[in-house]
Amino acid sequence: MFDIIVSTFVQLLSGWHLVYLLLGVLLGLVFGVLPALGGAAGMAVLLPFVFGMPPALALPMMIGMMAVTPTADTFSSVLMGIPGGNSSQATVLDGFPMSKRGEAARALSAAFTSSLVGGLFGAIVLTFAVVAAKPLLLMIGFGEQLLLVLLALTMVGTLAGLNPLKGLATCGLGLLAGMIGTAPTSGTQRLTGDLAYLLDGPPLPIIALGLFAIPEIVDLVRRQSSISKDGVNIGSGWIEGIKDTFRHWGLVLRCSVIGVVVGAMPGLGGSVINWMAYSHAVQSAKDKSQFGKGDVRGVLAPESANNAQDGGHLIPTLLFGIPAGSSMALLLSGFILIGLKPGLEMVTNNLSLTYTIIWSLAIANVIGAAACVLISQPISRLTTVPSTIIAPFMFVIIFFAAAQSTRSWYDLIAVMVIGALGVYLKRFGWPRPAFMIGFVLSTQLENGIYRVVQIYQWSFLTRPVAIVLLLIVLISLGMALWYREHNRVLTEEGVHSQLGRGPQLLFFGALFAATAFALIESFNWQFAAALFPRSVAIVTLLLLVPLGYILLTAKSPNTAFFELEREEFSEGVEEHSNEYFMLWLLGYVGIIALLGFALGSAVFVYVFMWRKASVSHLACALSAAAVFALLAGLNYWLGISYVDGLLQSFELPWPLN
Repeated sequence: MFDIIVSTFVQLLSGWHLVYLLLGVLLGLVFGVLPALGGAAGMAVLLPFVFGMPPALALPMMIGMMAVTPTADTFSSVLMGIPGGNSSQATVLDGFPMSKRGEAARALSAAFTSSLVGGLFGAIVLTFAVVAAKPLLLMIGFGEQLLLVLLALTMVGTLAGLNPLKGLATCGLGLLAGMIGTAPTSGTQRLTGDLAYLLDGPPLPIIALGLFAIPEIVDLVRRQSSISKDGVNIGSGWIEGIKDTFRHWGLVLRCSVIGVVVGAMPGLGGSVINWMAYSHAVQSAKDKSQFGKGDVRGVLAPESANNAQDGGHLIPTLLFGIPAGSSMALLLSGFILIGLKPGLEMVTNNLSLTYTIIWSLAIANVIGAAACVLISQPISRLTTVPSTIIAPFMFVIIFFAAAQSTRSWYDLIAVMVIGALGVYLKRFGWPRPAFMIGFVLSTQLENGIYRVVQIYQWSFLTRPVAIVLLLIVLISLGMALWYREHNRVLTEEGVHSQLGRGPQLLFFGALFAATAFALIESFNWQFAAALFPRSVAIVTLLLLVPLGYILLTAKSPNTAFFELEREEFSEGVEEHSNEYFMLWLLGYVGIIALLGFALGSAVFVYVFMWRKASVSHLACALSAAAVFALLAGLNYWLGISYVDGLLQSFELPWPLN
């Protein structure tokens, strides 16, 4: 064993190993900062380059990139309200509000410090787990995975907003949205409208961008102010963020445990872990009033979990060759390309190489966190730029990220539809996190129930791990019910205006009609494909009925109907509705249809800045040229393709075609 440790440290400290690890970290920073690309896209780009490379050089590149991506994707989540990836969706809820009140540096510092702690914790656990975890993993079956999904759903109660009926109904809507596509039990198409695009369901990045990114940016540009009104206090903010991490060290460690444990179970991806950690932070907090408004604990929890999850993901990947997510599937492909075979050999004959992977993960987390701190100051300055200047670039980023899902026109249409849904969910107080959790867990819940019924019936509840998880589920449910029972009194901030009852009734009617349509359609499907969505639709309708009754009959302000706080516009600002800026986005899609994505995005930036930011034509032209050059560069250097417009049907030279 001593010889293995010595050889591992020699390998780690060799010059070329560190060089290639740094290259991987650099790639991870690039793919992490660009929203919705993330580790899977970065690994896909990296695989052709590692083919044929010696394992000693290929491994540090892949590990370095994988380790730093969950850290780097915090930038867009905190500074722009755009989820950087699946593992940073929950960070938006409190990270972006912190930026808007001038605490971007504190939020980033807390995120990077907790990410570092989570990453190191995951590496430490993995160091011992590669030998000891095999018996435990063999005890985790489909029944235990189903209980974990149920645990995540019980946490919705703490994210349901002021009205629990509204929150649970929103979760039901999310579950129904997650059932769109091919039924896992029979292959029956459900709610696809015969579109091949929807056979695998709506892409997760598009749901996240539509629910969280578009509503926040539309709201921001309506007010025509900067993200942060008071600027960014870089100096004291960094120190305060580090203090926050150690002030809430118990929460950081608990969420790191969640990241490692849940990450070790195949089938439960980073988005599930992210929301579970955030929900745990809300459940375990004594004062829950600031969550969703800029509570630093809402940043610490998901960020520590999403970096710790890599340590968990590597356990089944290294021991059994079973990837725990899309990034791990690509990493496994990389192992095969360079001649490594995961399995028992990784903890016997190749133990030194296994420890090289683990400790490279720890070193990469340290380097990645330090690198993010170094580049944070200039990036944080973006929060002081007026929204009318930064908004067109944000919209380009959102549409760029959405179009990377399948690189088809349906991506842009889908993000517009989900974006409109997100705008009205936000406006009328329907909790978007509950919808997101329902969507993320829908497939896992349906698959889990089907597998358990087919394989175990109810006998899985006699297994030791299942009993422990069931007790945790019951405790979580009890905490959610207790929280709802003891937090029904509305604060002054929670009393909202009755104005706009008509539009809210129209929106409620649309949600009710969509749920009823799903129920009616389910009678045309095979029983196995229809049972789960039919049950969810019936429960959701039963939750919506009392909400509709309150909407129609209530005489005083009630949490079943309200607009969020009345918009505060600066003096001299031209007031516009949400629909006005959604029409701008529709116009953006129209320009793309004519000119293609790269050139259309440049034209959109020019026109938006000219009409809404009132800057000079030279500044508009330079901004448009920078956008076009960046998109063309990504196409040339990384091979990223975009949707075509009418212009691309002609024979044109690159980069116009």
